Amino acid sequence: MDKQSRLARTILNGFIAYFAEFENITLSARTRFENAEWRATQEASMRRIDIYKMQVLETLEVVQYIAADRVYDLAFWTQTRDLYAQLVRGMTNFEIAETFYNSIFNAVFEHRWIRDDYAFVFSPQGDMPPVDVRRVLNQYRTKGDIKAAVANLLHDYRVSLPFEDIDRDVNRVATVMSDAVLAAGFDGQGDLELHVLEHHFFRNKAAYIVGRISSKGLQIPFVLPMLHTECDEGDQTVYLDACLLGSDIISKLFSFTRTYFMVDASIPSQYVLFLQQLMPRKAVSEIYSCLGHHRHGKTYYFRTATRHMRSTQDAFIPAPGIKGMVMAVFTLESYEYVFKIIKDRFTPPKEVTHQEVRDKYQLVKRWDRAGRMADTQEFSNLVFEASRFSEELMDELRQTCSSQLEVNGRALIIKHCYVERRMQPLNLYLKDATDEEVAAVMLDYGNAIKELAAANIFPGDMLLKNFGVTRHGRVVFYDYDEIQPLLEVTFRKIPPPRDEYDEMSDQPWYSVGPNDVFPEEFRLFFSGNARARRAFDQFHDDLYDAGFWLKLQDKLRNGFVEDFFPYSNMLRFKQ
Repeated sequence: MDKQSRLARTILNGFIAYFAEFENITLSARTRFENAEWRATQEASMRRIDIYKMQVLETLEVVQYIAADRVYDLAFWTQTRDLYAQLVRGMTNFEIAETFYNSIFNAVFEHRWIRDDYAFVFSPQGDMPPVDVRRVLNQYRTKGDIKAAVANLLHDYRVSLPFEDIDRDVNRVATVMSDAVLAAGFDGQGDLELHVLEHHFFRNKAAYIVGRISSKGLQIPFVLPMLHTECDEGDQTVYLDACLLGSDIISKLFSFTRTYFMVDASIPSQYVLFLQQLMPRKAVSEIYSCLGHHRHGKTYYFRTATRHMRSTQDAFIPAPGIKGMVMAVFTLESYEYVFKIIKDRFTPPKEVTHQEVRDKYQLVKRWDRAGRMADTQEFSNLVFEASRFSEELMDELRQTCSSQLEVNGRALIIKHCYVERRMQPLNLYLKDATDEEVAAVMLDYGNAIKELAAANIFPGDMLLKNFGVTRHGRVVFYDYDEIQPLLEVTFRKIPPPRDEYDEMSDQPWYSVGPNDVFPEEFRLFFSGNARARRAFDQFHDDLYDAGFWLKLQDKLRNGFVEDFFPYSNMLRFKQ
């Protein structure tokens, strides 16, 4: 066997080892749910993220040994790529296997020379296998009786714990579905079918059953969240908390602001394709990431971004909003993502280092984001057409982050950047909002802070400009340079002034440690926006009290794990 063949086989073996471990962690999610092992669930989620990099590094060592003096020979890699393409042809997860190859190649060449000749910028098998989602679905014909079909579904998707009241849950779900079918104008119920993905989706403290009501090409997506409950005698049971219907509601469940699902997706691409049918506006890259394949989500994002750049002509411009002290941010008007570059120097009083900022972004990816922090994609040596950058933007980038820029002919290379969904900054949203919109968004802004805190996350800088509003009206935090675990923060009440000199002083009359926080000062975040301040005080004045934060810290130290509902309380069944 020649070197190229050995190398291709070695990389494939590395991928197979990675995918096997990925599946092992994923498959045990059901047991963790049944046993209510919530801390173990969080730890497994972080471990599953980490194993990709670990396996890449292990495989890289063998690759460097086999390739030896030809490891930097691009012609050698061209031949290796072609052989690898043959090895993975026809695999049910070939697209993820190709991404693993890219990771090895990028590790060798430090994210340079990303060309189709050497790696899989685009797949020779296409982005996806042929659509055949029937392979991953269970089907239930209603035959005019939705209730009976729902009963059969719940029987097949039961877990080891008994239902608290299965007849109640069947009736509730059947009623909601029947009403939705009538409202959608389906012609009769005799030909209705329920199409359900074959395995549960596990995340945090819930298990989800995902499917659609289908008839003659029409569909109503649905999700059934399953939760734990306690009977009076202390026995563990489960119940259905809601029947979620419609693309928009389900899209929030699969949001880019949440941790990744654990699901035994036997054929990942078919799960992705089915979910994309349920949520046509949801990017395929985000769905891959939601299923835990965040590295392939990044690959898919890069492909769609490349196609977008080739099909548009508009110029890159500075992103709207107040300039940040740590990041330079730019976007395209035609594009729903922003690019963020760490500045060379930070505006005082920021004292973090470049590495600390990068560490914070990595931390966010591994953390339980509670639905309140945007997932990001990290890129090195990203190549753009220099002519598409406006003069205003180029001037800003040269002044703020010139060390991250490299010009090579017509190409502008950005050595390191992050990409995330574009949102409207909260401070800008408030400018044109009605009183009702202000009240709603400030209620959600406070909820965002509380939910992050319950997930052991303290945002640090809670200025309105550091939060964004999604198209669903949800408030999301996206400025990560000052985040830290809530348990590492010391919350204090400002002591009263000792005398009139203390009272008149513009300096604190009390000592302040590096992790000290005084919640009374949070009122300063609303300076200049009286409407927002009044609305916030109405809903969340408890956040100004150090006692609120100290009690939450005690709960976290005692092993408390919060329930985060990715849907409105109004949609929940009354228990």
